[in-house]
Amino acid sequence: MKVQQSLLKFVTLTNWVLFFVASISGIIAASPHFARGIIFGGLIVTINFHLLYRTLRKALAPPYLSSHNIVLAKYYARFIVSGFIMFLLISGHYVHPLGLIVGLSIVVASIILATMLELKKLIFKEAI
Repeated sequence: MKVQQSLLKFVTLTNWVLFFVASISGIIAASPHFARGIIFGGLIVTINFHLLYRTLRKALAPPYLSSHNIVLAKYYARFIVSGFIMFLLISGHYVHPLGLIVGLSIVVASIILATMLELKKLIFKEAI
C-alpha cells in the first residue's frame, strides 16, 4: 500500500508541475491561442484526475462501499461534461486543437514518468 500511495502522490504532484511548466512554456514560446489550449487542456485533465481519485477513494472506503454502477455513472458524467467543454472551446475558436491535445497529455506524461522511475528502481534494485 505504501508504494501505491507514493506513486499517487508523485503523479499528483507531477501533474501540477508539468501543467505549470507546459503552460509557462506555451505562454513564452507559442501563440496565445495555442497557449490557451495547453492551459485549458491541462486544467480539464488534471481536475478530472483529481475528481476520479476522490470518487474512487470514497467508493472504496470500507464503511461506505459503493456500487460500481455509481462509479461508472460519475465517470461517464465527467467524460460527457469534459467533451462538451472541449467542443465549446474548439468550436468557439478559443483554443488551438493541438494546444488542447498537448494540455490533455499532461496526466499521461506524468503517469509514464512515474512508470519509468519505478522501472528504474526495480532494475537497479535487482542489479545490486
